[in-house]
Amino acid sequence: MTKQTVVNHDKPNKSEINPPVFFGSAILIIAFVIFAAVFSDTASAVFTATQIWIVDTFGWFYLLAVAIFLIFSLSLAVSSYGAIKLGPDHSEPDYGYLSWFAMLFSAGMGIGLLFFGVAEPIMHFSNPPTGQGGDIAAAREAMSITFFHWGLHAWAIYAVVGLSLAYFGFRHNLPLTIRSSLYPLIGDRIYGPIGHIVDIFAVLGTMFGVATSLGLGVLQVNAGLTYMFDMPDSVFVQIALIGGITVLATVSVVAGLDAGIKRLSELNLGLAILLMLFVLIAGPTLFLLQALVQNTGTYLSEVVSKTFNLYAYDPSGWIGGWTLFYWGWWIAWSPFVGMFIARVSRGRTIRQFVLGVLFVPVGFTFMWMTFFGGTAISMELGELTGVISGAVAENVPIALFTMFENMPLSMISSGIATILVVTFFVTSSDSGSLVIDTITSGGHPNPPVWQRIFWAVTEGFVASALLLAGGLKALQTASIAGALPFVVIMLIMCFGLMKGLRMEGIKRRIVGATHTPVSTGRQVNWKQRLKNLSEYPDKALMRAFLSDVVKNALNKVAVELRKSDLEVEVIQQKDFIELSVLHGGEKDFIYGVHSIGHLKPSFAVDGLETTDETKRYYRCEVYLAEGSQHYDLYGYNQEQVIDDVLIQYEKHMHFLHIVRET
Repeated sequence: MTKQTVVNHDKPNKSEINPPVFFGSAILIIAFVIFAAVFSDTASAVFTATQIWIVDTFGWFYLLAVAIFLIFSLSLAVSSYGAIKLGPDHSEPDYGYLSWFAMLFSAGMGIGLLFFGVAEPIMHFSNPPTGQGGDIAAAREAMSITFFHWGLHAWAIYAVVGLSLAYFGFRHNLPLTIRSSLYPLIGDRIYGPIGHIVDIFAVLGTMFGVATSLGLGVLQVNAGLTYMFDMPDSVFVQIALIGGITVLATVSVVAGLDAGIKRLSELNLGLAILLMLFVLIAGPTLFLLQALVQNTGTYLSEVVSKTFNLYAYDPSGWIGGWTLFYWGWWIAWSPFVGMFIARVSRGRTIRQFVLGVLFVPVGFTFMWMTFFGGTAISMELGELTGVISGAVAENVPIALFTMFENMPLSMISSGIATILVVTFFVTSSDSGSLVIDTITSGGHPNPPVWQRIFWAVTEGFVASALLLAGGLKALQTASIAGALPFVVIMLIMCFGLMKGLRMEGIKRRIVGATHTPVSTGRQVNWKQRLKNLSEYPDKALMRAFLSDVVKNALNKVAVELRKSDLEVEVIQQKDFIELSVLHGGEKDFIYGVHSIGHLKPSFAVDGLETTDETKRYYRCEVYLAEGSQHYDLYGYNQEQVIDDVLIQYEKHMHFLHIVRET
């Protein structure tokens, strides 16, 4: 893997923690927990006043910003930048589509689907923002609003953060933290106070966003246990449940990303599909399928008008408790979900990333909301008028179990739903602590487990404090308030990402879509080229070529460049050698030659993973900062290798010249 940065970005990763971010975040969070737990009545009043002030003052800003995020994401997907990979040009995705979609789904929505899947449509049905509730028109509007809250806007918020982190982290080798997205704007100052402040805001937003989800989740678990086993429904029981489930999350933390989060995410997706199919089959099947098509059409036809609707001509507190709460929740979650989906999306193109992140989870979510919410509304419009809406009015989390009570196999479905909430709880806590740990360790890809455990436990304390300080109202306020400073950061991230992609576009135009080896200078004669094409050299020949020809050629170039007071490094290992020319505050020049093994053409495709070296041949492929250039230097002499280096370096210098002029 080549290195592409202008400063030593490994430096922050050598420390287990980034002290200003770690201790700054920890102190602020601990102070919040003490305030909310010890002065719960005062905290509740403060939270209420804060939410009212933010909604009245900044509601327009939230709606406008989220609209910008959606337009920005879709524009990138359909633009020429969509073909750029989130990693070197030769990189491949780390996870298959099924695992990738499962982790996207579990990280991005999870608990909220179970908490609001029945409750939200019923609440909009009973009390719409405008007009009369409880009739057919209210039912259509209820599903339209629910789709809007859980649709493309939420995932566009995640996509902006995830795309920026993946692009700068995997393609430019910057630390995988929020500050890296500002590199095109402030350069090396991302490692100073500005970067620390940005990361602290990201940690706080993530902490409150995840704590909100955990709080909602434990309310749902408590409701399920109350329904099935008559367990008391109280704050203290909920805090005890948070403690117990946090222990399970800690076990997942210790297991790691692949063994823990990945497997639990796949389990979550399987259980969710099973539960959703049960509701479809046991509920009014034909009605639900018809409603899914109609709801989707209504969403697409109304998405623009709803995006900018602040109810300015019909003011009420509805938008603060719903749309702005959701936008704040998604924004507060975006550092967490964005970084998580960035980590699991390396090797995908920008177009694959945006389309996958926007449309696949949204499609599943629309089915979920239609099947659960539609079934509940169908009951309300039928013989069970007031049953589910009455349960929602009494206790929101009980809505799901009230619906199951009026369906076959109610105890089994309620049990599966409760288990699903627990597993979502675990993956949310584990993923959130992993992200916070990564940020507070300066972007280290594998931060110490003890730190992740610390943050997992802290998330449990914050969720408990919020429940003590006002329950659902406090959870909503924490999301909205925690998101406010991060909205500004996200807008700056969009600008920084656009600037970085613009520079990338300039370089791609200069270098060209493909690189022709030795296009000028000393040409490789035709006999030599033909010989190279017809031979299949082994690993030993490639290593000898690297040592005898490439190394000497790169060392000669390095000697000459050092005479111009440039900082030059030549690094060699068994199977690659690399020349780096550092350009201070500008983009470094990287020229590497890697020995890459390939299967000989005469063998079948199913032998690609063979370890039999007699069936493989090797190429000395050129790698630039963007990745493999897919041409072979084997057979060149030293002068020809030098010519190729100079051609690529000349293109690089021309790129820097264009960047300076712009």
